[in-house]
Amino acid sequence: MRRAVTITLTKEERAMLTKWAGSRTAPMRLVSRAKMILLAAKGFENREIAEQLGVHRVTAAAWRKRFAADRIPGIEQERTGRGRRATKRKHWARTIVEVTLHTTPKDATHWSTRSLAKHLGIDKSMVARVWQAHELAPHRVRTFKLSRDKRFVEKLIDVVGLYLRPPEHALVLSVDEKSQIQALDRTQPSLPFKKGRCGTMTHDYKRNGTTTLFAALEMASGQLIGTCMKRHRHQEWLKFLKLIDAQTPADLDLHLIVDNYSTHKHAKVKAWLRRHPRFHIHFTPTSSSWLNIVERWFREITTKRIRRGSFTSVAQLEAAIYSFIETHNEDPKPLVWTADVKDILPKIARAHEALDKAVNQ
Repeated sequence: MRRAVTITLTKEERAMLTKWAGSRTAPMRLVSRAKMILLAAKGFENREIAEQLGVHRVTAAAWRKRFAADRIPGIEQERTGRGRRATKRKHWARTIVEVTLHTTPKDATHWSTRSLAKHLGIDKSMVARVWQAHELAPHRVRTFKLSRDKRFVEKLIDVVGLYLRPPEHALVLSVDEKSQIQALDRTQPSLPFKKGRCGTMTHDYKRNGTTTLFAALEMASGQLIGTCMKRHRHQEWLKFLKLIDAQTPADLDLHLIVDNYSTHKHAKVKAWLRRHPRFHIHFTPTSSSWLNIVERWFREITTKRIRRGSFTSVAQLEAAIYSFIETHNEDPKPLVWTADVKDILPKIARAHEALDKAVNQ
């Protein structure tokens, strides 16, 4: 019967192994090896070491033999073959990234962890780990729209200038309309959320009409002027301009930031504006709703009050909107724009460059 190699430790070796064996910061594999050698030095057989430490008997024998040959440096080094496994993992990581970025499955627009794993013949957990490490998310997509307005820079400078350096003795108002807001009523009662369960609502609904919300957000104070109308033609736009005229101090000029909707440029609107010279209209570039701050407020009322609401009539919907506006105006917050034109233009240029590059590939 082959006897195990006898291990005898020097004082320095015992001190080092004892330190590693009790360490909470050393790698676990080094802690385990140190414990094996300390037990071997006490005279334990490989079988007994394996039972105590929960390792295989062959593992205990291998590290006993390695220590007898190379001493401390022997157990600090990785075992033969670790480099090859790391190389293999790197190979699969490169393959997964390459396939994810430059190919698509035959029956889909993008890969999933399951479909890519099946395609490559590997486990889906490996795909998930590589995607996470390389920040790949082929299942997600963001929508975008780059403006092709020939006067983009001119309009951008004009609007951002109002935000950052508003004129004296004047109010700057971000103005727009949110059309076709639907009064939706669920077909069955919703259940409120409670501990351990989210709220529920039916996926289907009954349509009970629509309304259009006109809103003007005053930058300096955060106050909002708003009203609901059935339609959003130039006639309704004129009514809203008259409402703004009535609800703002008559001695101040009004600078209105609006989009390029045709009703804002109607001949009758232009004639009215000529008769009211304190109104100054500033148009955002086309496809640049992000530049109109009132759009943020529209998102807020949509997510907080409208989207999960249930309305049996347009009147009920409008009452909820007016209540939201009233609550907002009880504690308004000044709106602060921080991005300067010099910060925005390079981002727009990079976006155009990336889009043109993608088109020309």
